Amino acid sequence: MVFSSLLFAFYFLPLVLALYYISKEKYRNYILLVASLGFYAYGEPKFVFVMVGSIALNYLLALFIDKYRDKALAHALMVLDVVLNIGILFIYKYLDFAITITNRVAGSNIQLRGIVLPIGISFFTFQALSYVIDVYKGTVKVQKNPLYVALYISFFPQLIAGPIVRYSTIEDQILNRKCSVESFADGARRFMIGFGKKVILANNLSEVASASFGMDATVANPAFLWLGAICFSLQIFFDFSGYSDMAIGLGKMFGFQFLENFNYPYISRSVTEFWRRWHISLSSWFRDYVYIPLGGSRVPFVRHILNMLAVWLLTGIWHGANYTFIAWGLGYFVLLVIEKYLIKPDKRQFVGFRVLWQVVTLVCVNFGWVIFNSPTLKSGMRYCLAMVGYYGTKFAIDDTIIYNLREYGAFLVLGVLFSTPIAKVIGEKLDKSRFGAIAGVIAPLGCGFIFLWAVSFLILGAHNPFIYFNF
Repeated sequence: MVFSSLLFAFYFLPLVLALYYISKEKYRNYILLVASLGFYAYGEPKFVFVMVGSIALNYLLALFIDKYRDKALAHALMVLDVVLNIGILFIYKYLDFAITITNRVAGSNIQLRGIVLPIGISFFTFQALSYVIDVYKGTVKVQKNPLYVALYISFFPQLIAGPIVRYSTIEDQILNRKCSVESFADGARRFMIGFGKKVILANNLSEVASASFGMDATVANPAFLWLGAICFSLQIFFDFSGYSDMAIGLGKMFGFQFLENFNYPYISRSVTEFWRRWHISLSSWFRDYVYIPLGGSRVPFVRHILNMLAVWLLTGIWHGANYTFIAWGLGYFVLLVIEKYLIKPDKRQFVGFRVLWQVVTLVCVNFGWVIFNSPTLKSGMRYCLAMVGYYGTKFAIDDTIIYNLREYGAFLVLGVLFSTPIAKVIGEKLDKSRFGAIAGVIAPLGCGFIFLWAVSFLILGAHNPFIYFNF
């Protein structure tokens, strides 16, 4: 079940909301837990047992770590928790990839296992890990009620594709959150905006991206390859940020406050800033649980380089079992080393240079998404080379480009506009102006229009997958 579906929007969500608000407060967490398990079980019921096993494992180990906090056993249990969690993730997500590499390197013929990947396993594994680590560090109190731990890990708004929520963020909210009309209305508006981002923008932009990535890049028009790459860059942003908007909005509808996961990443002036704005929950997770424990930047030069290498290698691997994701992660490692030690854009006084580096950042991000979206590293490199005319094909405005711009050009323009904070800035200025009262009426109506427009696409059978469901 996906948020951007008629089943979720018109059946599952209204039913859960009704049960939640007619119930006494002491039962509401349990209603959400049952709903979350049902939500996850809808697609593949057997994978619920994987998630429940992960919940039980981390709940018990956190209890024992807290019990033996001042003894060496606590450290051993923490190591065991990391090994078991990463082991589960490895078996389901990376085992066949590791077998393929082993067969290629050693010349062996080990049979692939063909294990199906549970949806969202990377997200709920990282949430579970962060909870146990924080208990070990003493930054959160151990939760004695296993059902509350289960709710934290399985809560359906952020279960499948994040954001990765820290237990410290909602530790108090599990027992003491307050529901209000204002919070519910704000959450509903946020959900509708995210719904529109996904269905109206991401889904339509995916049509152009799919067409370009499905071509033989060596003979394709480079101009159309650029168009497809730009459309994919916008598609993945609106796909993932739209999901995050819906998750944050749903959380508010049930009284939870989640942290933001995106902050207009495509206006970034550097690669460093891009990763402060893109998938904030993941980049902050690696910062707090990998980069800083390794020593961060307060170490000798070589050690700092190795710390960065570890983080970006793991970031690439986290996204999937494919050389493309590893290359994508390592590409950011190289870019960040160049930026931090050679370019140093924050220290440049010349405005022209900073603008130039902003353009370079966007171009590099775009090429990175090409590798990310390609089925193989070879095909991704071929696509990138074709974009710069390596195969001799001329740039041209041909019938294919004209057709796609005529059909999807409006969504491309809207995508570019709404990837910037222009709408937010205009809205804030209207709120502070004499038209604030009118804007207060128009804004909810606009959200309703966006939602109904998106629903019309679903009724017509629009293609509707979430990219990050694969992770």
